[in-house]
Amino acid sequence: MIRSMTAFARAERAGSDGTLNWELRSVNHRYLEPHLRLADALRDLEGAVRDALRQQLSRGKVECTLRFSEANGSKALHIDASRAAQVVAAAESVASLINQPARINPLDVLNWPGVLASNGPDTQTLNAQALALFQEALDELTADREREGTELARLIGERLDALAAEVDALRALVPQMLALQRQRILDRFAELKLEADPQRLEQELVLLAQKSDVAEELDRLATHAAEVKRVLKAGGAAGRRLDFLMQELNREANTLGSKAFDPRSTQAAVNLKVLIEQMREQVQNIE
Repeated sequence: MIRSMTAFARAERAGSDGTLNWELRSVNHRYLEPHLRLADALRDLEGAVRDALRQQLSRGKVECTLRFSEANGSKALHIDASRAAQVVAAAESVASLINQPARINPLDVLNWPGVLASNGPDTQTLNAQALALFQEALDELTADREREGTELARLIGERLDALAAEVDALRALVPQMLALQRQRILDRFAELKLEADPQRLEQELVLLAQKSDVAEELDRLATHAAEVKRVLKAGGAAGRRLDFLMQELNREANTLGSKAFDPRSTQAAVNLKVLIEQMREQVQNIE
């Protein structure tokens, strides 16, 4: 299945320890480029998140944001009485050396490192929950990319059909246009009342017809268009292959335009370039 590189996903889960929230945003990029913004308490997840992205996606700039809001009362405060006693004893020992020392402030004791501690959520459990929730968000992002990719493939398919119609129409007109060109040259000689060597004139007309022959370009356009359809049907990470095919289609359309010798062939070349450019813009978003 063809995937787009543009998508958005969000996943949230509330628990006794608090609420986890993932937001994933994906846009087109030449390679896979993750940008992670994780809550401070969950920064250990970075490696696992990058691994999961590499396993499921191949291209795109992906912004992953994880927020964690702790539940009210999830942190129970605990005083290390032994540590507090040591701090008070040390403060009293110093106070005995001072004339009229200030009274010891209990808040100062609580602020001393190691006196006051809190039991937050279990880190290992929280990491596991956050990683499982990330997989849910990633699956949603992938599904979103697949839905948009299906639509992109449909739009490209419509333009491929229009391109094939242009190629077939021009192919049918080429003999008529060559005959008309030949007749115009003969009429011009007649108007100027010039006598030309019939054999030499025929050679020049053949050479001109060869220079104006666009059968090869039309065949290549048809071949490349068929390959684009095959790649779209095969699915997978086809963006780079499709981009290359768009370049080849554009090259053949340019050559076709340079050989144009009739307003109808000129217009056909322009129409083809417009269709190819429209497809190229859509291909830029394909993984």
